[in-house]
Amino acid sequence: MNRASFALAFVMLIVSHSVCAQREWREYPSMERGWHRDADINYGYKEPGEFVVGRLMFPQAKHGRTLGTGRGDWLEGGTAWTVDYPEGDRTFALLLKRLSAIDVRLVEQPVNLDDDIDVYYWPFLISGLVGAWDLTDAQVQKLREYLMRGGFLLCDSFYGTAEWQGFVQGMNRVFPDRPIVELPEDHPIFDLVFDLRERPQIPTWQHLPHGYRNDGAEPHWRAILDENGRVMVMITFNNDVADGWQRADEPRYPEAAANASIRLGVNFAVYALTH
Repeated sequence: MNRASFALAFVMLIVSHSVCAQREWREYPSMERGWHRDADINYGYKEPGEFVVGRLMFPQAKHGRTLGTGRGDWLEGGTAWTVDYPEGDRTFALLLKRLSAIDVRLVEQPVNLDDDIDVYYWPFLISGLVGAWDLTDAQVQKLREYLMRGGFLLCDSFYGTAEWQGFVQGMNRVFPDRPIVELPEDHPIFDLVFDLRERPQIPTWQHLPHGYRNDGAEPHWRAILDENGRVMVMITFNNDVADGWQRADEPRYPEAAANASIRLGVNFAVYALTH
């Protein structure tokens, strides 16, 4: 191989590696609180961790605006996927580090399904306001493959019939062949670390004192399972677990719900790592 050919091959190798590389950490504005940027952001996001809270980014359907979501380009943040982000994610990571022996990175990772193989670096994902998602065909295929390979998705922060219908419409494209099931009280995910076979509804802060919106008064704990019975998608319908994390110190937020949300988060993380 002459020098020119070697140089070209080397450049192609670098380009190929960069295309498939794990994405860098970045931060987007939240639909609830705008930019979160701390003056002293010292979360050590460059440090590897056994567990990283992945935040699933997704395009938003037009009807999402009627569900109280933000407006704009989902690639720039401020839309439905940024609900409870990044404060809920970072609070969860901090609590998980304190309450378990898991090596946790204290800053979240936004995950875009369009970023080549990046999603496979992040085995635990959270997604909120999923009644407003509008995944492309390519994203649907990628999410299905990710979950079938062992990934875990927590779908949280959505209430009522209209939001449920939007969620089901999207999820049926991901898994047209797998039903959404109601988890029994004795499912291992509810007592893997903490015994949470009895759980209060985890309310959303903006709608206290009753804590839910629309017709979302009855909490449900649903899932999609793989062929071995593993929970691939945990669905906390008519609940806002991430609000429980980030509002735990708020005097007006119900203490029992905050405690349950924290313990549920620990159970979910340990389950995702061990199943």
